[in-house]
Amino acid sequence: GVMGTLPTAPAELTREQLLSVGMAFVASPTHPLASLKGAIPARVLAQHRQLVLTDRSELSQGKDFGVFSANTWRLADLGAKHAFLRAGLGWGGMPVGVIKADLAKGSLVKIRLEDIPESMLVMAMSAVFRTDRPPGPAGRWLIERLKSKADKRMNAGL
Repeated sequence: GVMGTLPTAPAELTREQLLSVGMAFVASPTHPLASLKGAIPARVLAQHRQLVLTDRSELSQGKDFGVFSANTWRLADLGAKHAFLRAGLGWGGMPVGVIKADLAKGSLVKIRLEDIPESMLVMAMSAVFRTDRPPGPAGRWLIERLKSKADKRMNAGL
């Protein structure tokens, strides 16, 4: 499979980094956080509902990553989170590639979080497989192809 960053993974899983995905924190232009200028402190973020993508596996059960508010709605689908963000139901992080058109037309706006520099808004994506059952020729081809595409994008500055 493919997964995002996870600080710890079971020993029986092997990870191979494929690519990095740019992330951004966003809100609808009608959301109260969108009107704030500059970096938003954690105490202010905590006053607003954060939309959080949940992991359907048990790997992250009981763990929170990138959660800055106790007031959360957890969604298991990125498309649903995207729609909720555009509807102004909260704020949250999204892959830049998914929201590029929304940012361009103004249906979502970036918000800056205090103590989170732009350079930190990158999620590493990895191929994951059981160590005792490594990918066969087709799986290995796919992994190498994804790595190659990521290298080409990186060299092109994308």
